[in-house]
Amino acid sequence: MMGRLEATQDQLFYDFRFEAFVAADHLVRRIDAALDLTWLRAELKPFYSVEGRPSIDPELMIRMLLLGYCFGIRSERRLCAEVKVNLAYRWFCGLGLDGAVPDHSTFSKNRHGRFRDSDLFRRVFERVVATCIEAGLVEGEAFAVDSSIIDAVASPYKPEDSSEVTFDRTDAKQMTRPVREYLAVLDAANASENPDDWITPQKKIARSDPAAGWTTRGRSQVAFAYATNYLLDTGEAGIIMDVAASPASLKREVDTVPVMIERTDARFGLRPKTLIGDTAYGAGRMVGWLVRNAITPHVPVRESANKGEGIIPESAFSFDTGCDDYTCPEGKRLTSTGHVYNRRISYRASKFDCEMCTLKSNCCPTQPYRKLTRDVDEAARDVARALAGSEAFEHSRRLRKKVEVRFAHLKTIVGLRRLRLRGLSGAHDEMTLAATAQNLRKLARSNITARKRAA
Repeated sequence: MMGRLEATQDQLFYDFRFEAFVAADHLVRRIDAALDLTWLRAELKPFYSVEGRPSIDPELMIRMLLLGYCFGIRSERRLCAEVKVNLAYRWFCGLGLDGAVPDHSTFSKNRHGRFRDSDLFRRVFERVVATCIEAGLVEGEAFAVDSSIIDAVASPYKPEDSSEVTFDRTDAKQMTRPVREYLAVLDAANASENPDDWITPQKKIARSDPAAGWTTRGRSQVAFAYATNYLLDTGEAGIIMDVAASPASLKREVDTVPVMIERTDARFGLRPKTLIGDTAYGAGRMVGWLVRNAITPHVPVRESANKGEGIIPESAFSFDTGCDDYTCPEGKRLTSTGHVYNRRISYRASKFDCEMCTLKSNCCPTQPYRKLTRDVDEAARDVARALAGSEAFEHSRRLRKKVEVRFAHLKTIVGLRRLRLRGLSGAHDEMTLAATAQNLRKLARSNITARKRAA
């Protein structure tokens, strides 16, 4: 016989307990067991006034933000609505049945104020990584590095030439937060006391977010975007050891690698013996830094393009380290001019030797003499070349896929395909919270965390 629900709501009193309605194996229980925020109030105390009415509990706001990124709820309006009606979310946030959910505007006020001033999101990320290390989820032997493009909140249909864009610093409408941050970085880097750290603005910029990079590497044909850079431990858990936001520019992305490695070493005392990356990290500047810091570079070396079909390649010329010169296939020397341009040293042969050479038509048919350039870190590039093809190198190539898996999770589960905040600081906030949520999910699902929760 077909049954019917008797929908009666006339009962006055109910025996209600949260513990009975939140499943024992629910992910929020595991995340709660893995997350420790007892230190948070002491960290933020200097950023609150000792007078006035009590503020919204900062731990509540951090728990709600992490909850949103763990379950792909990135809109703060929607997050507040979900917490109001979801019992599991209320249990995780410690709100109870009648606890008031903060207004969505509270998150923006705190993010642009005390949260950013105290770098709180970075502190939360580092605490979670420290918990992962204590739980034995980090091996610390080999790290992998890679970046992924995230679209910025800027229209790709309105790019402007940076040489033609000016900002009126007296106009409050033009001097938005992203513009102020962008100009502050340019002013600091281009100051006369820092001539070697001069930053040239990119050719195309967006007025709404001038720090965003103009790139063709994202989802769209062209777009303004940022890159999220991951430094990943290649152990079984694949914990993200560090995260950095940068404009979508290959040079800026590579520049984040030494920063992330040094920061991980300073914070956790972990320095990788091997770094794994793709060809983007095979430039001489990057490989040279790794070799000088005793880190084995498992990265393919980025080679210069061939001069043309039938032309004798640079590999046919032998280099003598002691004499600092090249020898061509015919035994003639190419000596250094001493000129260094764009981190490359020039070497050239004698015009007389080349004119008399039988190989000139295959060596320098359109030039009076053969000219070669050598990277200032070519010796380090040779170290990386020697490692390529080895068994350890091939194993590292397979481990590098762990980073790609994390980026796939970032965009499909966390939903970070397009940023919601403008400016480099906004990208930093979102990417740091997303990486924290990914580590929390890994930590929550680990057997070690389950045993800790049971104990």
